[in-house]
Amino acid sequence: MENNEKKNHSLIDLMDASMSKIREMVDSNTIIGEPIQTPDGVTLIPVSRLSFGFGCGGGDYGKQTPAMFGGASTAGVKVEPVAFLVVKDGVTRVLPVGVPAVTTAARAAFSALNQEYT
Repeated sequence: MENNEKKNHSLIDLMDASMSKIREMVDSNTIIGEPIQTPDGVTLIPVSRLSFGFGCGGGDYGKQTPAMFGGASTAGVKVEPVAFLVVKDGVTRVLPVGVPAVTTAARAAFSALNQEYT
């Protein structure tokens, strides 16, 4: 019974370590950034999308008593800018960040429009 508790404790330690690192990287300022003041009185506030993934696993190996434990955990964080809040003269507007074309058809359509207007 003590070995099972030790193994479970090892998995918990792995998960805790990964989650604490994610907490260090991510806070509310990651999503709604610090305001940026321009010389002409405009305030820009960056807005981002945050995605993260997490995985953890472990197992026993070997025929020793107590069995040996091996485990690993991983985490990933992705931050994408999506827009800016633009505050000027008391009026707030949302300025979306352009999304690049992701399909061949979208690239072709964009290229055709670009050629038509240049």
